[in-house]
Amino acid sequence: MKKYFWGLSLPVFLIITSFNSSKPADNPIVIVIHAGAGNMDLSHSKPETRKPVEDKLNEALELGHKVMVNGGTSTDAVEAAINVMENAGIFDAGKGAIFNSDGKVELDASIMQGKDLKAGSVAAVMTIKNPITAARAVMEKSTHVMLVARGAEDFAKAHGLEMVDNSYFYTPGAMNEWKSLKDKENQIRKSGQNFLPETNKWGTCGVVALDKYGNIAAGTSTGGVTYKKPGRVGDSPIIGAGTYADNTSCAVSCTGTGEYFIRLGVARDITNMIVYKGYSLQKAAAEALAKVKALGGEGGLIVLNKNGQFVMDFTTNAMNRGYIDQNGKKEIKIIR
Repeated sequence: MKKYFWGLSLPVFLIITSFNSSKPADNPIVIVIHAGAGNMDLSHSKPETRKPVEDKLNEALELGHKVMVNGGTSTDAVEAAINVMENAGIFDAGKGAIFNSDGKVELDASIMQGKDLKAGSVAAVMTIKNPITAARAVMEKSTHVMLVARGAEDFAKAHGLEMVDNSYFYTPGAMNEWKSLKDKENQIRKSGQNFLPETNKWGTCGVVALDKYGNIAAGTSTGGVTYKKPGRVGDSPIIGAGTYADNTSCAVSCTGTGEYFIRLGVARDITNMIVYKGYSLQKAAAEALAKVKALGGEGGLIVLNKNGQFVMDFTTNAMNRGYIDQNGKKEIKIIR
């Protein structure tokens, strides 16, 4: 009888042990990216013009995805992907960003993680090579959310971040654009009129990501709008306006005419519509952009929730964007 009892118990014990020691299945891994929404000349849709943009979007997507596949967090992926775009020299973020009206580059960036609502940002910085990395340092190594200008640069330097001269960010395209606008401003002001430059420059970079731990994060980096006033800050570094992430709702990164996104608190508004009104990601994104358009602004955004569902929406005729979904499918798009 005793032998019979142990003979039955042993397999049961092994089954229970095996069940308890098994690890829970990983959550889906997803990364979505944008590099600015705008009304572009159709000539930009030519393959030779589009290829450098697509190549860098592809590089950023693949690096961010690889980071998470190898065990990194969504925050790690957001920073890594945006670093690629900040270093590319072809977007309005980091190297390649537009000039302000004084002929200098001023940069903004922010990052937020959905698991604990921690966030960090920097604004109007001129000597930090990678503003998104500085934003993360503010989030993780200070008690603040935002640092600006000289204070942000001193903080970054004190924490060992790479610093550069402002001229590092200059590119021939951005410089030629600034010179053209400066000449135009001088001519218009001579006639006694006010100069109001168009603000349709696009290239702001953003990423939202979901890691295998079930956490989402968002980040945005930009040089702002064309020929902006020195010291101007848009929505990109404003938590709740251009960037937001909350595991209970979604992660958001915006691009467009930042003043309107600030007034409406677009990123946070989207999360509120999802939580309090029960909206789908698509409906919340569309309504938020409709509100921006009603005020006279334009732009786009990317939204991702912890189930791996995402939306890429915009009111302009194009937006640099792409994704790798939970099945590993990758797609990069510019025009509709």
